[in-house]
Amino acid sequence: MTLAQYEQFSNYAVASATGVLALAFVAYVLQWSLARNVAPERELVLSDGETAPSTTDDPVQRSNMAGGIGFSLTQLAAVVLLVGVVARGLSAQRVPWGNMYEFGCAATLSALIAYVVLVRVWDIDWVGPIITGFGTVVLGASALVFVPAGPLVPALHSYWLVIHVLGAMIAGAAFLVGAAASVLYLVKAKAERTTAEEDRVGFLWRIPASAKIDQLAYRVHAFAFPIWTFAALIAGPIWAQYAWGRYWGWDPKEVWAFITWVVYAGYLHARATAGWKGKAAAILALVGFATFVFNFVGVNLFVGGLHSYAK
Repeated sequence: MTLAQYEQFSNYAVASATGVLALAFVAYVLQWSLARNVAPERELVLSDGETAPSTTDDPVQRSNMAGGIGFSLTQLAAVVLLVGVVARGLSAQRVPWGNMYEFGCAATLSALIAYVVLVRVWDIDWVGPIITGFGTVVLGASALVFVPAGPLVPALHSYWLVIHVLGAMIAGAAFLVGAAASVLYLVKAKAERTTAEEDRVGFLWRIPASAKIDQLAYRVHAFAFPIWTFAALIAGPIWAQYAWGRYWGWDPKEVWAFITWVVYAGYLHARATAGWKGKAAAILALVGFATFVFNFVGVNLFVGGLHSYAK
């Protein structure tokens, strides 16, 4: 295949992955909707005490089926997007994250891989609607800043591009999972406080208790923070010295990367020393994710600086 054919194939694959991921989001929403009147851990029981086999008319079975379809589609979207990202790299003859379009695709791929792995490890499929919905939005927005495949600007010709950006994407994928867990924690914790026992029906009551969700959010952030520290505050400055002759220059992206680090450092420090849990910690985690997103979207689009080539 020629380089142009690789690029065209990549474009088709990314567009297809976006559509498949949108369908996964719909399936996850349907999963929640079908279980809206189902009590927690409900089973069908026969008159003799035996458990009845599930049927397609059972709302639990239909909800589980929709969730299974959502997860299968998410895996398919990840595979198709991987093909698109690899094809983009082959067409450009370099790593495929040299501009906002490419970073959006590669970062979404990282998030989907992280989600699929964590579903296998920790059974966190209940964050599926947030992960797939956010991923669909990112891929759709990335299409708006599409640029043809081409060579990198001189400042990006360094192996630190691979190290710095790859670390940022891995940390960002974990931050997204942590943010999704924090959102669901806030919703579940409020429901636990305000909903009577007899009214606790729906998919919200079939996911883990708020305390377990809070613990998951903490574990994911604790994993992501050192990776972000290395990517943003170690690899980034080393690359800046290589490219611009200084480790730190108060460039807007550098400043916002540091702000993100400070917020997440405060989150982890407060949990470890002051015993912060619950609502305050979840809100602080979401503030951290908001600064992370602004760093990679708002700064690139609306704030000038040495990183403007990322547009």
